[in-house]
Amino acid sequence: MPKVLVFIDNPGQVLKKSSLELLTIARSLGEPAVAFNGELHDDVARSLGEYGAQALYRPSADDLDDYLVGPKASYLAAAVQTSGATVVLAENSAEGKEIAARLGIKLGAGVITDVVGVEPDGTAHKSVLAGSYTSTAKATTPVAVLTVKPNSITPEPAVTGTAPATTTIEVPETATAASARITARNDKPASGRPDLTEARIVVAGGRGVDGDFGPLEELADVLGAAVGASRAATDAGWIGHDAQVGQTGKTVSPQLFISAGISGAIQQKAGMQTAKVIVAVNKDAESPVFEIADFGIVGDLFKVLPQATEEIKKRRG
Repeated sequence: MPKVLVFIDNPGQVLKKSSLELLTIARSLGEPAVAFNGELHDDVARSLGEYGAQALYRPSADDLDDYLVGPKASYLAAAVQTSGATVVLAENSAEGKEIAARLGIKLGAGVITDVVGVEPDGTAHKSVLAGSYTSTAKATTPVAVLTVKPNSITPEPAVTGTAPATTTIEVPETATAASARITARNDKPASGRPDLTEARIVVAGGRGVDGDFGPLEELADVLGAAVGASRAATDAGWIGHDAQVGQTGKTVSPQLFISAGISGAIQQKAGMQTAKVIVAVNKDAESPVFEIADFGIVGDLFKVLPQATEEIKKRRG
């Protein structure tokens, strides 16, 4: 059975949904193994086994996070050689795609990014042109490296799972010799809201918020939702770029997506069109967002959202 290596960088105390998606895809391709970086908690190790991981690999060096992505690519290359993997799966984040590119060079492997699905024979499906089309691609090299967009599939545990053994992979000393070292980090203040790509409910704003995300944040807090934004809003500096939803931002697939003041241009649709229910609030009745919305409200978001927030508070007592 083919070996499939899943890269999980800093698993944390609870595995992200995107990591469980990668493991679910890996099981459909062959025998999954996980190469991780950072601390591995016992609960996370059990979860990895429950989702089919047959083996775990950790780097011999514990300082890979002190450098940019080069050393992580070197570690992964060594893990591929040790595991005999023919497919490597990683997250489709900016860092994940850079690691994939560097790994592809080291292994002479075909690299496919922006993947939204993988068939058992390794054929990858890519969402292109802002979700208007789906293309297929397949690497013909001995090793294929794929980065998968989050919220592409529903993660499912394995029928049977056991706690996998952990093997240490020697990271070449040359891996860090010429790599840029990170000298300082500034932690982002915790908002208490769920991660955007993991949230069951997302409240997102666009150009129509005119710099004021207050009503959206208040609604998000009563719903336990994440706050997102269009590129226009992030480019204007009204909210951080990590909140961007769309073709060049994050892909979300919540149960409920509330769009406020977003036109619904094709670039924005690409990030939210797989939401189960879309509610759009916009003053322009001709806005393209109403074409994909399940429910539409033609009105001023600064009047509509506060009313919704107050009504929800009343109903919750």
